Amino acid sequence: MGIQIVKVENKTDLRKFIHLPAIIHKGHKNWVPPIYSDEWDFYNPRKNRAMSYSDTVLYLALNEGKPVGRIMGIINKRYNQIHNEKTARFFNLETFQDYDVAQALLGEVENWAKEKGMDRLIGPMGFSDKDPQGLLVEGFHEPIVLASNCNYPYLVEFVNRYGFEKDIDLVVYKVPVPHELPDFYLHILQRVKSRANGFRMLSFSKRSDIKPFIKPVLSLVNETFVDIYGFNPMDSDEMEELAAKYLSFIDPRFLKVITNAHNQPLAFILGIPDICPGIQRSKGYLFPLGFIHILRAMRTSKTLSLLLGAIHPQYRNLGFDTWMGAELLHEAQKAGMTIIDSHLELETNHKMRAEMEKMGGVVYKRYRIFQKKL
Repeated sequence: MGIQIVKVENKTDLRKFIHLPAIIHKGHKNWVPPIYSDEWDFYNPRKNRAMSYSDTVLYLALNEGKPVGRIMGIINKRYNQIHNEKTARFFNLETFQDYDVAQALLGEVENWAKEKGMDRLIGPMGFSDKDPQGLLVEGFHEPIVLASNCNYPYLVEFVNRYGFEKDIDLVVYKVPVPHELPDFYLHILQRVKSRANGFRMLSFSKRSDIKPFIKPVLSLVNETFVDIYGFNPMDSDEMEELAAKYLSFIDPRFLKVITNAHNQPLAFILGIPDICPGIQRSKGYLFPLGFIHILRAMRTSKTLSLLLGAIHPQYRNLGFDTWMGAELLHEAQKAGMTIIDSHLELETNHKMRAEMEKMGGVVYKRYRIFQKKL
């Protein structure tokens, strides 16, 4: 019969689409399953606000009736309008080690994008930079953290072979948690605090204390991420979605917020204990016992993953990054953590990369977003 590409249009095929990666990555020790309740919400237009302003398509590749690959196509019309682009995206590409399958899937999304009038195809890229981005191209033996892709090296080969080229890389730093802050860091911190008239550093001990700051903090992200590659501004509903997705996994100790005299957030940084070993043990299901594995991983993790952070443009040269970094390192020390994973940093974000390297960070993973002109 050969390879057959079918559009996902019913719940049965969507279930196959969602669960295919677990079959492809069986025995892959670094692969982390999604939390399946979140996956179903992601593909549900009633639950995923981004689908209301995007064109999407899902394809399954079948061989003798069995799923052997999948891909999603996305056209974020809001992003394209803001940036005056005609760009489509491929996302969630998964195949066994068979180039013919990858070629057929990429070709189907390419044709779909052309029919929609697009002139460029990039990926892997979801609706925004808050979704996992890029294919892993370096660091295949390193652990995967939350909201990061995990792929075999052959998938990179397939995408290159199809005619894609590098668009941009994102790097991930491994930063050792020091027993004591270096002297140069302490000197900078002392200078920052001496100038911090009217500014306050907020720390939290309960999730309920965080809730009043969720929308103000995410509004700050909208203000500061305007020019970040792939960023899509969040509306109120999307803020609620993002908060609902991550709030239960947030350890309040690892959120630091700097406010002004009116209690308005000017900067924040959020880290999350690496819960991926717990998700692996749960096999992606919170119930009946999966959440216990995840909670145990939160308590025992030695790695803190930086999930999100921002500084208001008007306050970027006051040393707030150093102040928040010192506070977060202090919390990591107290919690017995040994490693901070920087999460994805654009290779062109030289200021943040310099901060990571000042603290002894080294690049240990690299992700690549590819592009192809249509």
